[in-house]
Amino acid sequence: MKLPRFEIHRPTSFADASRLLVELGDDAVAVNGGTELLLTMKLGLAVYDHLVDLKRVPELRVLARSGDRLAIGAGMTHREVETSPLVRESFPALAAMLADVANVRVRSVGTLGGNLCFADPHSDPATFLAATDAVVVTGGGGGARRVPVGQFAVGPYETVLESGELLAEIEVPLPGPGTGVSHVRMKTHERPTVTVASRVELSAGVVVAARVAVGSVCSVPVVPDTVSDLIGAAREDWDARVAACAAATADAVDPVEDADGSTAYKRALVEVFVRRGLHRALASAASSGAAGRSTR
Repeated sequence: MKLPRFEIHRPTSFADASRLLVELGDDAVAVNGGTELLLTMKLGLAVYDHLVDLKRVPELRVLARSGDRLAIGAGMTHREVETSPLVRESFPALAAMLADVANVRVRSVGTLGGNLCFADPHSDPATFLAATDAVVVTGGGGGARRVPVGQFAVGPYETVLESGELLAEIEVPLPGPGTGVSHVRMKTHERPTVTVASRVELSAGVVVAARVAVGSVCSVPVVPDTVSDLIGAAREDWDARVAACAAATADAVDPVEDADGSTAYKRALVEVFVRRGLHRALASAASSGAAGRSTR
């Protein structure tokens, strides 16, 4: 397999990159790591005459904490975020999720922003970030926008980005004491078959917030409103409430039948992994709350 011929452009600012994409139109695409885009071009599934290489755009190379949020530039690689002492200290679940993406070679080249923009339905980061209320910040085109990650992909390999618009950074809320986050999945053929991310918040041992995102079974990661029954649950109620939420989530999703399994099989996987993920998030939240109290 050989890449088709193309012209590469290397802008050195965000504004220049946006301008190039507008000028070159549909014949151009932005690229950073290129781990997924270049493979699709080799396979003949995508053809572009112009590649706008974003590696020299400094605005995309940000990794900082601002209050209770992390700001992660779209050009940061999975490996850079995964190994960052800041991320490992402030949000270890995020670092652990990224450490399980593909392999270290891919993580050392592929970027978090590129992963979201490629909008592969089998995306661990998109599912995790949707569950944790992360927001993408875009620029160029018609101006700056802030879009929840759960609304960024609108179809397989399709996002809300418009002509000349680029993903600039991802804002990730940091979990506080009493908050637990889990990410569970099953892989076949090197890609996730089911991905479930859960976020649960406890106060005095009672669930006050809960959110779940399901990926790899539908055309886009989804955040169904199916875990509200967990709100108000004390520890003695967790098993029954979690089981009910898992069943409701399995009923709510619309799986795509493919080589990984039938819709019935995927619904069964969703129920199992939502139940597993919520229990892990609850255990993490209880541990986090106890640690928070012990340091006061």
